[in-house]
Amino acid sequence: MHLSTTLSLALAVSPLTVLARGNLDTSCKSTTDYAADFDALNSKIWLRRRQASKAKGFRVILGFSADTQEAYEAEKAALVKILTSQYTFTVYALTIGSESLYRGVDACDLFPRIVDARSTFGSIVKRVGTVDSWNKFQDGTADPIITGNCDGQPSLPGTTFLLVNAFGYWQGMDITNATATYLDDLQQAIGHIQDLAGLNTVEIMNGETGWPGNGGDNHESEKGTVAVAGTKNAETFSTGVCTMLAMGVDVFYFEAFDETHKEKSKADNGEERNEGHWGAFDEKRTPKFSLACPTFD
Repeated sequence: MHLSTTLSLALAVSPLTVLARGNLDTSCKSTTDYAADFDALNSKIWLRRRQASKAKGFRVILGFSADTQEAYEAEKAALVKILTSQYTFTVYALTIGSESLYRGVDACDLFPRIVDARSTFGSIVKRVGTVDSWNKFQDGTADPIITGNCDGQPSLPGTTFLLVNAFGYWQGMDITNATATYLDDLQQAIGHIQDLAGLNTVEIMNGETGWPGNGGDNHESEKGTVAVAGTKNAETFSTGVCTMLAMGVDVFYFEAFDETHKEKSKADNGEERNEGHWGAFDEKRTPKFSLACPTFD
């Protein structure tokens, strides 16, 4: 799963949303388009790019492509120009790499890029980290990034801002078990990070989760279980988001609005899946289901 280049962020514990970058005709969104998106989210938010973010009082997380050194350097050069502009205050954090470990990048190749970004932008942005799949945090793949320890390299302060992605859908979970799977996956990943970090404070968020609505594709696991797309199932899965919020963890819901023009993504089994119907809102900015979490005294 991809993170959008820019993610919206609220500072209080609340659900957040991944915003699309393009319009139905594949043109880039304008400031006015993003402002309308933010207005729609504000009106219904349980879930939450630069000029629009500033005007509407939102802050953003900026994500780097960093699978290779060349990609990282190109992204850094572009961002240097942005972070010296009038929009600096809107940037809450930087994430270096988007599921890079999941795609096979070595943690000790990625970590120096995170360190370099901390050095380059640290006076402007206080949070610099990465985002990856929950299992790469749970199984130890990301340990060098958390601890700052790579064989043959000087020990450095570990990464203290991490986004953890978790999807019951991509594991082919039936909706009756998908929410429990999602919560358990996150708890395993967060628990491992906290055990490894010890007394060091690490800010952890659920970087992406969600479920495709009507018009989306079903997804079958290797074990034969099937995640069935549908708006009713997406609404059921959203109860897990509410549970995670109640536990004090910020959540990015994938995604804010449907993108029926979007290219298909490739699942682990090599099959293509339609990602055009994952929005909590349809393309007319109408919510598909209730976006209200229960309140707890």
